[in-house]
Formats: sequence, structure tokens, C-alpha cells
Amino acid sequence: MDYQALAELLFSNVTDTPEMLEERFPLRNVPEGAVVTRMAPSPTGFVHLGNLVQGMISERMAHQSGGVLFLRVEDTDAKREVPGAVEVLIDSLKHYSILFDEGATHTGDNGIYGPYRQRQRAAIYHVYAKKLVSEGQAYPCFATEEELAAMREKQEANKETTGYYGKYAIWRDRSIEEIKEQIAAGNPWVLRFRSTGSIENQFKFDDLVKGKLTITENDVDHVLLKSDGIPTYHFAHAVDDHLMRTTHVVRGDEWLPTLPFHIQLFKALGFKLPKYVHIGPLMKMDGNSKRKLSKRKDPELALTYYKAEGFPIKAVQEYLMTVLNSNFEDWRRANPDAPTDSFKFSPKKLNPAGSLFDYAKLIDVSKNVISRMGAEEVYELLVEWAEEFDADFAAKLESDPDFAKAILAIGRGGKKPRKDLAVWKDAKEYMGFFYDEYLEKPVFDEKFDKAVVIDALNRFLEKFDIADDSAAWFEKVKTITTDMGFTTDMKAYKADPAAFPGTVADISTFIRQAVTGKTNSPDLYTVMQILGYERTVARIKATIESL
Repeated sequence: MDYQALAELLFSNVTDTPEMLEERFPLRNVPEGAVVTRMAPSPTGFVHLGNLVQGMISERMAHQSGGVLFLRVEDTDAKREVPGAVEVLIDSLKHYSILFDEGATHTGDNGIYGPYRQRQRAAIYHVYAKKLVSEGQAYPCFATEEELAAMREKQEANKETTGYYGKYAIWRDRSIEEIKEQIAAGNPWVLRFRSTGSIENQFKFDDLVKGKLTITENDVDHVLLKSDGIPTYHFAHAVDDHLMRTTHVVRGDEWLPTLPFHIQLFKALGFKLPKYVHIGPLMKMDGNSKRKLSKRKDPELALTYYKAEGFPIKAVQEYLMTVLNSNFEDWRRANPDAPTDSFKFSPKKLNPAGSLFDYAKLIDVSKNVISRMGAEEVYELLVEWAEEFDADFAAKLESDPDFAKAILAIGRGGKKPRKDLAVWKDAKEYMGFFYDEYLEKPVFDEKFDKAVVIDALNRFLEKFDIADDSAAWFEKVKTITTDMGFTTDMKAYKADPAAFPGTVADISTFIRQAVTGKTNSPDLYTVMQILGYERTVARIKATIESL
């Protein structure tokens, strides 16, 4: 076989050479040891937690080494492409501070290593396809769908591995005359790789997450170019990662079965193999067993879920970092005020089997993150969320920013700040009672006669002075308690509950419910100070009238 003649027959329009492309896409001017990596999603429109995890890993590896993170769109499968998917992905990752140094953008490409959309790079792939054909490492295959289906049936019947290999690679050794006849007849063809591997052979491979792996060689003649001239993922990623000078490939471990072919392909093309970071899936407990997070079963897989619920960006970042690197929590305790991106991330500390997603822990992390924020930051982030997801609440917050910030300042600062908020969605329930429109009618414990409640509230109104400090305020509450025959001695009440109608806690609860509509709230004295004298009194009087 004259492979050069075959290459000219198949790719007569290709005039560029690999050497020309090497010159067009030079080695990157980055510091020694810098990581150049990428995100290379398919534009399917669904942006999920796995995308964010991959983005965080890639971003940390690149930027903490002084390297480059770029976005490449693997749109070789036109049937799965969703219009606007690239823009959604860019915006979603930007929301979580994953910023690309170059690559695909809303309006085109940014960077000299483009185009960054694979369907625009067909001419580049054809250069290397021609090279492989000219070296006898690839060939055209005219096998029909019917022939391939019959082949699979025969393999299954014989209990053989399915695929296009060995004696089943029916176009591997055809003559150039047979190929010319097929082309002249207008029959479609795909370009296949001519594998020289054997499943009898194994080799060692070092993955940055999985460690040392024993891998069986690939013996399948995989498709490189589809019949429309567009490459498969396998071929495209090898060419692109080489020409874009990728040093590290971060991807899901579902790609591990194809690794033998990818290694084989890089070698055939004469490319230096990048380092691979195969990350396990995000798992969750389902009863007593673990399973992968599911698009169908788990709403928390979608990134839109976290935005709608109102998880702060910092909280999601911090939680995922605890999932990815087990030493992050120790680091955070030692550096409570340090930004998350100052943590030294290591791919070698990733769990090879995949990380467990723990929603309860996410909530705890989010509470901690919000508790460390100042009232000003909480207000700004809450308003930003509410403007998109609860416009009415946003309007209330913005109508009197100082009032809202005073509410949000309750219990902030100090060694043990309050942790009332886990997500912005909780805020309306937590602080809504400060606004008359959201105030709920109190429901008092039925064991107390309404007359007792009214008596307690009237006594409080007689003594209430907004100028009192907290100690003086509470002394008045205790006076009301004893005057009504209730007790301030909790030990005495526990020893003989029948001796008293109730305790100072009950009197406080009457007042709290009248003022807030709730049995639980932030510090009642502070609540009244924020509400002011007139609003506090008006609420207590309204409660008395309703009883």
C-alpha cells in the first residue's frame, strides 16, 4: 500500500503540515512548573455540580502555579448541542469565581490558540488525519450500519468482546483500488485508527488521583473522523491538548476505559502525553449504600439549585473544598479569616473513589460562612438574591437599609456569633417579623388563660421604657413575674411545678409572641430596640385587643 498516495486521495485539499501548525501554536511562555489546563464541556445546556468541581480543581491547579486555565467547547456532536449553552456555562462558573484566562467567550474567542470551538477546527484535525494515513496509522472504513450491526450480533453470539478489531476490522487491509471504487461510488466513510495494541499486553500508568494503574493495551480500531469530517472526542482532544499546550487534563473517571486508546493515539501522533487527573464522581448516601448524584433524583446536582436556595458563593466554595481536600478544614481553623483561594490545593489529596456529598454538612458550612460576614455584606448579598427570587422582600429590605442592617447585625461579631442563617431563602422567615406586613398573629399556649396573658402584657406596657438598658429591662420583666405569682427560680419550679402558675420564661414568651409573633426569636431586648417604642407598644396593644 502506498500510504502517501492514500493520504493524498483522502485529503487532497489539505496543504498545511504538522510543522506549520507547530509554528502557528508555539509553546506557551509560562513559568517552569506552571499548569496549563482546561475545561472542555459539551454544550448540552445542563450545568451541574460536577462541572463546578472540575472547574475548581482546574482553576486552582492552574492559577496557584502561575499557569493558564482556558475554555474549549467540544461541540463535535451537533445533535446534543443546546443554543446558548456555552454562555450559560461561562456565567454559571463566573458566579463561583471560575474565570478563564482565554478560550471561548460570549462573543467569540479570546486567545491565540483558537479557535476554541472544535467544529471550527476541522481543517486542523485533517492535517493530522492526513499525517496518520500517510504513515499507515489510519485508514478509511466504508462499513455500513448494517454490516456493523451484523458484526455485533455475531460477536455477542460467540461471546466475544464487541468492537471493530482484529478479524472484524474488515477495511483495515483493503487495497487502494477498492477504496477508490467506494469513493467513486459516493459511499460515505469514516477514518479509523490502525491499532497495533493487544489485550494480551499491559503497561503501567501514573494518574495524579488514582495513583499507579495497570492498563491493558487497546486493540480496537476506533473512529477518528466521522463521515462528515468532524472528529470524535478522542481524536480532537489529543490534537487540541497538544496544540493548546495543555499540561494537565482534569476529567471524570468515566473516561478511564478510553485511556489506553488516548495514550496510544498521543504516541502515534508524536505528542507528549499530558498528566491526567481522573476525578471520581460525587456520591450521596441512599439508605445504607452510596450512589452517584443523579440529574433525575437529586435537584442539588444542578448549579441553579444553589443560587435559587440562596447559598452564598463562599459557602459553596468552602464546602466543596472540604470535599476535595480533607486537610482544608484544619487549614480553615488555623486561618479563619483567610480567603479560600489562599489554601494550597493538591490533586493528590482527592478521594480516588469519589467524594461524598453531605447536604447537612453544606448547611453547617454555610451557617459558619454567613456568621463570619459583617451586616453590610450580609445585607448586600441578601438583597442581590431577593431581587431575583423574592422581589417583594427585596423592596422591603431596600426601603430602609439601615433598619435591615440593624436586624442583620444582631448577634454578629465576637467569638460565638449567631448562626441563624444557612441560606438567603431562610432570611424572610428569620427576620420577616420585623416588618408589619410579614408579622404573624401569635398563638399562645392553651395552658394559660387569655386573661393571664393580657394581664402580663398590660403590666409590661406600664413599665416599658425604651431608654432602659438590657439589665433594667429584664429586672422589670422579673418584677412582673413575681407580682403575678410566677417564679424566677427555675430550680424551684422544676422541684415543684404545681407551686407556681409559670416562670419568668413564660412571661418573656408572652411578650416575645406579642412583639414578634413567634416563640423563638433573637434577643428580645435587642428586637425592641430596633423596632422602637411606638412600634413595640402598638404590637403589644394589638395583641391584647385580639385576645
